[in-house]
Amino acid sequence: MTLPAPAQFRAESQDGGFLRQPNRFVDRITADGASGYPAEAGRYQLYVSLACPWAHRSVIARRLLGLEDVIGMTVVDPIRDERGWRFTLSPGDRDPLTGAAYLSELYLRTDPDYRGRVTVPCVWDRVTSRIVTNDYPHITLQFETEFAAFVGPAAPDLYPVTLRNEIDAVGHMVYETVNNGVYRAGFATSQSAYEEAVTALFATLDLLDERLAEQRYLVGGQLTEADIRLFTTLVRFDAVYHGHFKCNLRKLSEYRHLWPYARDLYQRPGFGDTVDVDAIKRHYYVTHHMINPTGIVPLGPATDWAQAPRRDHLP
Repeated sequence: MTLPAPAQFRAESQDGGFLRQPNRFVDRITADGASGYPAEAGRYQLYVSLACPWAHRSVIARRLLGLEDVIGMTVVDPIRDERGWRFTLSPGDRDPLTGAAYLSELYLRTDPDYRGRVTVPCVWDRVTSRIVTNDYPHITLQFETEFAAFVGPAAPDLYPVTLRNEIDAVGHMVYETVNNGVYRAGFATSQSAYEEAVTALFATLDLLDERLAEQRYLVGGQLTEADIRLFTTLVRFDAVYHGHFKCNLRKLSEYRHLWPYARDLYQRPGFGDTVDVDAIKRHYYVTHHMINPTGIVPLGPATDWAQAPRRDHLP
């Protein structure tokens, strides 16, 4: 099989702003199987990079819901070469499930004409031998709703029906200005596009800091999908986005409430134990040659994630 060279990560608008590629595979796994992809134990394989914040969401949700024995998971190398994500962390440098050397091979098995950028996370169906979805916003939602029959007995309800509208509203705000905002800053090619992104990013962080002054979690006084979506950016902020993406008005560790909130999540099982700081730093600093052409990975920052958050008193 001839693999295409990966598409350029950075696409630009006319003003030098960063444009994110739309997701290509958007089929849904459903509890009743009406979509053609029924929620079944052992049928699906999740492909992730521990460096990627979008993939990290699915890793956390899978762990919190106790779905490790229901949905398999394969981790790719955090360093992409000229043909994209590699299976060099697996025996023989091959995906044990499919025999592929590159994730792009699975994309091409699903769509031989695919020429876009190969992304993680994505979910592979063992029965039909194709990618069901790489639609990262909905992967965790499907885990949280369609696999309800398989979740562990102590699993939290991460997407409760009564809070979904608020979770979705907060999630949209966080995505636009924080999750994607750091990329809009880091990959901007004009001063105006960069400043617009950074200004919006820190305006939202300031707003979230105020919101978390009097409540322990973002929505409804309980851990939800909204917290997972924010955490994966916060845990990378000082190590990568502050310097590498020039999001340097303030550090996360300088925020009065956001910083203890991030530590509070980090110290919960399923959050901090799914963070690989080495993979995160190596991916960003080595892969993004247009930003860091030397490929030098910084030693710092020395961040104390074990510091007590002292947020137990909050509702």
